[in-house]
Amino acid sequence: MGGTAPVCHNRAERVCGSAGGSGNTKRYVATLLTSMLLCSASPALAGPAIGQFEMKQVETEAGDIEFQSQNAYGWGQPARRYYETSPGEYAYDDNTVAEARNALEIEVSPTDWFRFRLGIEYEKERLDEPADPVDANAFDSLKLDEYAAEAVVVLVPIKGDGLGLAWLTEFEKPVDNSEPMTINTGPLIEAKQGSWRFLLNLFATHFFGGDPEEPGMPTDDKWDFNYAAQAKYDFSEEFALALEAYGTVDRIGNTGTPSEEAVLFGDFNQHRIGPVFYYEMRLDKFGAGGAGGDDKDDEGTIARFGVGLLAGLNENTPDGTLKLSLEIDF
Repeated sequence: MGGTAPVCHNRAERVCGSAGGSGNTKRYVATLLTSMLLCSASPALAGPAIGQFEMKQVETEAGDIEFQSQNAYGWGQPARRYYETSPGEYAYDDNTVAEARNALEIEVSPTDWFRFRLGIEYEKERLDEPADPVDANAFDSLKLDEYAAEAVVVLVPIKGDGLGLAWLTEFEKPVDNSEPMTINTGPLIEAKQGSWRFLLNLFATHFFGGDPEEPGMPTDDKWDFNYAAQAKYDFSEEFALALEAYGTVDRIGNTGTPSEEAVLFGDFNQHRIGPVFYYEMRLDKFGAGGAGGDDKDDEGTIARFGVGLLAGLNENTPDGTLKLSLEIDF
């Protein structure tokens, strides 16, 4: 058997050479077999589950209706790795990378112990299957990516200073039916003490459905782990500053059936941390005579703005992510 094994690349750079020598014979054979499979595969890839960089709180108040716009913009994207499976044929890593994400949502709280949310999300994602390695790091246009529905049940309400607990379940359905759906579920933990608020969101994310790599093959029904943490200090009723962290552990244990790309390139954990500034204002005061401004039992319409800068903590994560949020509570 002559020739050389396929070659891995990072951008235009070669990062692993061809196999050679008796010590690499087994690796060479395994690589060649993997490459043969990749040449005929056209999988629906499932990279790490990356949320909206939003802190989910426990507190819920009956009658609340809230419009939300959650947005994120990344730069310093991790270079995409690719693999030459045969002359002119390439496989690309399936790390989840997006230049822009824009979510629009409406949240309704029928009671003090239950709320639900419906939303849509637009994304400007990296191309799934570039025609050539030159386009390995190119991005598609911003387009509608998925629909989502979320429910939160409050188990231990928080009143004043103290500790609260809730449970969240969210279903996400991609617009592209070939891609897997996801279910996120886990606890929301909130603590308040004076001007301080601490939040911890812990989610397990299950992938299911979508198209398999090959007819008759199983889909990659893996589980990911996601976390979001916040320590926030309220300087006044209007201004607050928080330190927030978000992260994903790609594939818990040996769950799912890894795609050939996942076998080649491994998992892609992502972690971010950074400061976020929040400003809250009552929109009623701009009305005629400040209507409703003196009624302390009726807060009226409140707008909350958030802006933050999250720094990536490893090579799989963009160097920077700008977080912008707007919430209008009616």
